[in-house]
Amino acid sequence: MIDYSPFWKTLENSNENWYTLNRKYNISHSTLSRLKHNKDISMKTVNDLCRILKCNIQDIAVYVPSDEDQFLY
Repeated sequence: MIDYSPFWKTLENSNENWYTLNRKYNISHSTLSRLKHNKDISMKTVNDLCRILKCNIQDIAVYVPSDEDQFLY
């Protein structure tokens, strides 16, 4: 499972907020909601967030093993 909790810490430590991501950078409310609820987002969005927040991918998301993960075979 991908966990986006690092994103919220990174956002909190930046000069940006939910409003500026939405208004200034056109990150949709639905995308921000998906982040909040650990739902899938595109790699383009992850890339955009890294550029906006001047951070690395591990500052946005972390992989957490989960029993709910689907088997790969």
